Amino acid sequence: MAAVLIPSFILLMCFWISPSLQHISEAEPLVSFKNSVKITKGDLNSWKIGTDPCGGKWFGIYCHKGQTVTGIHVTQLGLSGTIIVDDLKALPNLKTVRLDNNLLSGHLPNFSILRGLKSLMLSNNSFSGEIPDGFFKDLPRLKRLFLDHNKFVGNIPSSIMQLPDLEEVHLQGNKFTGEIPPLSDVNKNMKILDLSGNLLEGEVPESIPNRKNLTANFEGNEDLCGKSINIECESVEVTPSGQITLPPTTRPESTHASGIVYAIMLALTFLCTFFIVVGAIKRRNKKKNAEFRMLDKERLSDLDALQVKVPEVSKNRGGNMDVGSTKKGGVGGGGGGGGGEVGGGMSDLVMVNNEKGSFGLPHLMKAAAEVLGNGSLGSAYMAVMANGLSVVVKRIRDMNKFAPEAFDVEMRRLGKLRHPNVLTPLAYHYRREEKLVVSEYMPNSSLLYVLHGDSGEYRPELTWATRLKIIKGVAQGMQYLHQEFASYDLPHGNLKSSNVLLNENYKPVISDYAFLPFLEPNIASQTLFAYKTPEFAQNQQVSHKSDVYCLGIIILEILTGKFPSQYGKGGTDIVQWVQSSMAAQKGEELIDPEIAKSTDSMQQMLELLRVGAACIACNPDARLDIREVVRRIEQVKT
Repeated sequence: MAAVLIPSFILLMCFWISPSLQHISEAEPLVSFKNSVKITKGDLNSWKIGTDPCGGKWFGIYCHKGQTVTGIHVTQLGLSGTIIVDDLKALPNLKTVRLDNNLLSGHLPNFSILRGLKSLMLSNNSFSGEIPDGFFKDLPRLKRLFLDHNKFVGNIPSSIMQLPDLEEVHLQGNKFTGEIPPLSDVNKNMKILDLSGNLLEGEVPESIPNRKNLTANFEGNEDLCGKSINIECESVEVTPSGQITLPPTTRPESTHASGIVYAIMLALTFLCTFFIVVGAIKRRNKKKNAEFRMLDKERLSDLDALQVKVPEVSKNRGGNMDVGSTKKGGVGGGGGGGGGEVGGGMSDLVMVNNEKGSFGLPHLMKAAAEVLGNGSLGSAYMAVMANGLSVVVKRIRDMNKFAPEAFDVEMRRLGKLRHPNVLTPLAYHYRREEKLVVSEYMPNSSLLYVLHGDSGEYRPELTWATRLKIIKGVAQGMQYLHQEFASYDLPHGNLKSSNVLLNENYKPVISDYAFLPFLEPNIASQTLFAYKTPEFAQNQQVSHKSDVYCLGIIILEILTGKFPSQYGKGGTDIVQWVQSSMAAQKGEELIDPEIAKSTDSMQQMLELLRVGAACIACNPDARLDIREVVRRIEQVKT
């Protein structure tokens, strides 16, 4: 009997030990991969030989049931150089490689050796050169391919269009040339195809627009034609002598007719605008703009807004408050990294920062609530927990670029941010249709309201010292974001006075930042304020200097007290007004009378005015960079 038991015991021990040994063996190829690149921002010090990649401590590593590596998500670390992927072949269950928003360069690495790959995301790097036509034929399980905003040239590989399971292809923002390869009948799953911003030519294959559930984007390819983009392709005839002739074109007549229609529409628009402006002037002194009325302090529903009975709050060893959950999965884990499941049902709320304590979605659903308003990305509510914590819940639409796993990585990165002038999210909830982002409530509302809201009993006096404090805080917060998200085109992207919140002491905190990677390009260009800059209007380009432009608008808005028409809701064209007044040496006339008459700091105000004016130059190259903005602002004293 003992002879039987001993071998069984040995087999059982082998069963227990083998997963750990497998993990340690998977550490070696990952460390070799790390050593093949340079890390210019942050580190991967948690990747160590002899430790378990699936133990939960390796940054950016995802495992299936804690047993084997399935995903590498290393973004925004400034990875540079030419990567070598050969070592990753030793990871048999690797499904996702995500290295977007880094500084990687060279030709596209040989990811085709990773035959089990389902997602390859390399957006916003500096990869270049041509991609061989058959590069993707050995990746039959690939579902998502993100190669956008690199420097690829040459033809689009036809092997992409022949992958049977492919659902999303993002090749926008490169320099691909030639014709678009047809979509193979083998592929029945394609949903998104973005080829915008390239140099493609010829007719769009009929196999693409004929797909019912496929959304395709071809914008910015001026030499494309076809029925799907409403541009007729010119036929080419070859004469017996070998000469190439084109049939007569009707475009001049069409252009002439279009010009007439355009002129009529322009005239009608002018008349409509004239009457709207006249009507607005007449109503100006009768009614305030509803955008700036004090928000009603009414419950979202007096019948349903019940005080939530949260279990007793206790202090844990770290000093944070832990609040129990009424449902399994309703409360996230620890701070910084957070906890909870990703993308589960309605009971899941994933904590990414528990400095204010932990709570669950059921608590939010039952807490006393108040509508704060609607913004470009969605609506916002204020909820008060029974333990006294007040939070803002933003219901955000159109954040559909990332699957749950990738969304979780991005939110946890935001949850680790720590700066006195940056609002760090506390938790999130993922659903396909919308996302909830929870953050701390700021009692003095937004800079937009404080500057332009109804003046009344509770309107604070914005002294020169308070305004300077707000400007300094916003600038310092922006410098921090530009350091943390240096690889992003837009580290903030949506900076405006409604996204500058004020605490009880009027210390500013910046919100709604770093959302660009979450949004599809067409959504981003419609919702983010940085896309209102001159460089996007003229060249469809944005950069760090676009954020500087938005910061300049806020500086001038605070100094003048005027509501900028750049926000798109009436007001003063603050850019034109400031530039013309500064050119005429009438800077003092720009300063808000509320602060100009009550202090002897006019010279300091004018210096700050010059900083703001230097941020809104039409040419991005002529603007200050964020470090110089902060340096000059910090020299201004009250």
